[in-house]
Formats: sequence, structure tokens, C-alpha cells
Amino acid sequence: MISVKEVRSRKERRQFLNFPLDLYAGNPYYIPPMYMDEKKIFRKDYVYNGSCDSEFWLATRDGKPVGRIQAIIQKDANAKNGERRCRFTRYETIDNPEVAKALLETAENWARSRGMDTIQGPIGYSDLEKEGLLIEGFEVPGNFETTYNMPYYQAQIEGLGYKKEVDYTGSFLYGPESDETLEEMEQLVRFIFKRYNLHFGEAKNGSDFMKKYAGGIFDLMDKSYEGLYGTVPFTEGMRKLMMDNFGLVISPKYSAIILDGDNRPVCFGLAIPSLNRAFRGTRGHITPGVALRFLRCITKPDSQDMCIVGVDPEYMNRGISAALSLAIMKMLKENPNLRYADTCINLEDNYAIQNQWKRFRRDVPKRYRCYVKSLV
Repeated sequence: MISVKEVRSRKERRQFLNFPLDLYAGNPYYIPPMYMDEKKIFRKDYVYNGSCDSEFWLATRDGKPVGRIQAIIQKDANAKNGERRCRFTRYETIDNPEVAKALLETAENWARSRGMDTIQGPIGYSDLEKEGLLIEGFEVPGNFETTYNMPYYQAQIEGLGYKKEVDYTGSFLYGPESDETLEEMEQLVRFIFKRYNLHFGEAKNGSDFMKKYAGGIFDLMDKSYEGLYGTVPFTEGMRKLMMDNFGLVISPKYSAIILDGDNRPVCFGLAIPSLNRAFRGTRGHITPGVALRFLRCITKPDSQDMCIVGVDPEYMNRGISAALSLAIMKMLKENPNLRYADTCINLEDNYAIQNQWKRFRRDVPKRYRCYVKSLV
């Protein structure tokens, strides 16, 4: 018999965190999250608790965990959009439609009991978390920033009445088509920079980069992401979380920021060395072996993850994204050990970013989907 219960005890919290690690054991494409970061979602002072209501459930059969799910009411997002929505996330289950039904119906009933009329997901507290269900690209290397899930999840979710709301794509960028393309881009960027009095920002190292530009980047993210699906206004807690997550791995060698004549950021792209090699095949704990591989990933990366890209809406139609494309192309060309840059996750209808990647030789091997279902 399948039962679903709220996660309350320390044992249940461990089971919630460990379930996907057991489910994907031996899967070469699954990259686990850092365990110590995931544990924070149960803390009373977790950064999102001030703006969200949340609940966690564990499904068991004969006392053994067979699935899990989290539901979130993102109050800031609902206020911004004038909606009554609940989000579901951290959905994991064995290949059993009864378990899927029990988990999702539990989340739906919880949402109804709190006055919500719609449920969406998979999507977390904010767009800084993993978004979407992987529906294409199950045998493609995963990364630290995006979701990996079992192929049968799509049929489970759609079988319970969930419909597509948005899709995301994930691309691998390999560089410019030719040296001529690179030269043409450089000429175009020189023209744009001269016309609008722009320049690339400089920094000695990652710490200096964040110290100089973090505040401007956060402000620009609020402006450039405001109308995008699933986004929420940045709080001070979210800013600190991002600083903690990226501070150690950001390098000006792999990131770019474009400033106007008053040194205000108008465009940026933050990339970090892929940490796949450090955490693949592990359970997300920082052991001495993982720490050593982590350092190797940072010092000798074989690919880059394009975590966050933003453009001031004022400059969206002025060709400024060409400068960011140029910076990425030069990064790939000047670092022969880099096999590609992974764009991570981009909305398929975010035409500004999708068109930007068309300047590259690229593959688009991954697709993710967020679903929606009415609760009334």
C-alpha cells in the first residue's frame, strides 16, 4: 500500500534528500546537488521562507521510500502577477503511476486548501533554482545548474492532466563558424561600443569582479528578467545566496560585463567552469576526493556553464548582445581545453537569447518543460 506523509522528523528529511541519490545511483548523466546546500531547504531561516509557504512529502510503500515532492506558494510571484498559483518541485518517483498520482494529488490538495487555483511545475522557489522537466536529451551530459530526471516522468505528469505551459532549450556552443566570422564580430562590436560609449569591465580576479559589479548585476537582472516566466523580484537574501554560490567559482576569464559611460552594467554573461567531473557518480558530499576534483574543474575546465545572462532592455535592440557573443567566442577560441559552453536553460520563446546563440556553431540536444494544471 502506498502512503504519503509530510516530512517532519530528521529521518524523514534524510530520506527525502537521499531518495534521488538512490534512484539515480549508477546513472552517468545525473549530477547530484551539493548535499549541504539541499539540507538548507529544511532550515527555519532558509532564505525563501519569508516570501514562500512550503511543504514536503514522502511516498512510501511497505515502509520504503518510493517518491517525494515539494509544493511552494511563492507569494511574491503571485503578488507580482496577480495570480493564485502553487509550484511543485523536487518531484522524484519510481516508475509507478499510482505513486505519481498520490504525490501530485497530495500537492494539489494542499494548494487548494490554501486558496490556490492553479499548480505549475516543476519549478522551485525562484529562477535561481532548477526549472523544468527534462523531456529530451536523457543521454546527454547533465550539468550542475539544470534538471535531470527519469524519462517516464513526462508520461506520469501528462497522464494526470498537466499541460505544457513553457519549454526551455539547452544548447552547446562551440565557437564561431570561422575566423572571418570572428573578425566581422569584432568590427561590429567596435562600432557599437563607439556609438553608445560602451566598454568591457575589468577585474583582477573573481573576488574583485563580484566586489565591483555584483550590485549592478543584481539590479540589471531585476530589469531584464522582470517579464520572464517564473521570475521573482530579487531580495537581499537571494542576493546573498547568489554571492555565496558563485563567489568562489566566478572568474573574469570566463565572464563578461559591458558598462556604459557612467560605468553602469548594461549587459553581462556569467559563466562558471563545469563541475560535472567533480560530482558525477557521487552523492553530493564534499569528500577529499570530490574536493580535489572540484579544484581540477576550476583550474582546468573542459567546458563552461553559462549560468546567467542579462541585457538592459534599453539596449536590447542596439546590437549589444553581439559584444557578449564575441566574448564567449574568444573564450572558446583562446582556451583550447574548453570543448563547449553549455547555455544551461533558455526559454524557447525568449527570442533575444535564442537569436544570440545563432551566431555560434551549436547543438540543441536538451529540452525541458514546465506544466500547468487548473485546480478549479
